[in-house]
Amino acid sequence: MEVLSSYNLIIEVSLIIIISFVFNGISKKTNVPAVLMLIILGVGLQYALGYFTSENLNFLPILEVLGIVGLIMIVLEAALELELKREKLLPILKSMAIALIGLIGSAWVAALILYNLIPEMTMQSAWLYATPLSILSSAIIIPSVSVLNATKKEFHIYESTFSDIMGIMMFYFLIGKLNPAEDTGVAGFTGNILLTIVISLIASYAIIIIFQKIKSQAKLFLLIAVLLLLYALGKKMHLSSLIIILIFGLVIANMKLFFAGKLQKFLDFKEAHKIYHELHIITLETAFVVRTFFFVIFGLTIAITSLFNLNVALISLLIIASIYSIRFVILRIFIGSDILPQLFIAPRGLITVLLFYAIPKEAEIATFEPGILLFVIIGTSLIMTGAMIFDKKRSSKSIKLANSKQVGSVKWKAPSIEQTEL
Repeated sequence: MEVLSSYNLIIEVSLIIIISFVFNGISKKTNVPAVLMLIILGVGLQYALGYFTSENLNFLPILEVLGIVGLIMIVLEAALELELKREKLLPILKSMAIALIGLIGSAWVAALILYNLIPEMTMQSAWLYATPLSILSSAIIIPSVSVLNATKKEFHIYESTFSDIMGIMMFYFLIGKLNPAEDTGVAGFTGNILLTIVISLIASYAIIIIFQKIKSQAKLFLLIAVLLLLYALGKKMHLSSLIIILIFGLVIANMKLFFAGKLQKFLDFKEAHKIYHELHIITLETAFVVRTFFFVIFGLTIAITSLFNLNVALISLLIIASIYSIRFVILRIFIGSDILPQLFIAPRGLITVLLFYAIPKEAEIATFEPGILLFVIIGTSLIMTGAMIFDKKRSSKSIKLANSKQVGSVKWKAPSIEQTEL
């Protein structure tokens, strides 16, 4: 049977998008991450493909491209929602500190676990394998926290976005250490970041000024193409390309701040705001489609049997336990006692998979089981699901209690003389 013929492919792609939309609806009602349902759908399709065809299809190149585009869209989507105001400086810095300390702390403990429990694992490779497992998944977090209050939602958007960016930077910094001839050290790494920021700002100003003058209606995909081009060129130049996307999103979302003073004359606010509004919609839609196919294809590529390996389960459970232990300490220090459900919103996902496949050949360890990746992704997603469901019930109980107290507090009114006589 021609499973991947032209018309069958159109039917399959359309059905996956429709099912993903249904999953989003289920996710909003149950707090079960849609991503988890997409992975399960992918696993189901893996067995269905095995039944209908004997061909060994290689989905990894598609997975890599989808992961990169999805990452760009998700970071851009998050950046477009971030307001830069003076009163938000402290929450931003706090989120950044939590993301950075959590990333380094989780990677360090995970590296020790991998180094001690996996044969042939070197400490250098352990850090490379541990870094993807230590990065929060904005692809899962951002769509899932919409039901939380504004402060907690904002914290998770900031934290997961910073975790993505800093995690990728840390991963490629560690890759640079594999080749001492190309390693520029901390000074070179810092210089690279500063250069990326400067290029990002110049590019962002130029894009907004040029695109606000383009009269054609079909210019949004041109804008996205420019951003993808900048990201790819940045990677070729060994820059921290994700910063380019983040800064462009921040500049266009906070135009009045970045085009203040003498720069104001270069901004046609009405046209630029129209671009921002339309870009926000198309980024949201594109991120949804790319995220859908990334996780379905990831489900198609994984070996589900590795989950039943005792060694895989032991290593994965130790890593998951370390993630929440470290997170508990950090949140108690920076936030205080109100750390629910934030403590348990720490899923791994798109970046974890993407960086795992980017580990260089010279650092690969044959004895590392990819099932650890799947176990941690599913485990952290399920823990987040449980926490979100619990928080939803807790919030509804608080509202009911507040309402009952309000009703009970209504003062008793003495009956009137007419009522008494009756």
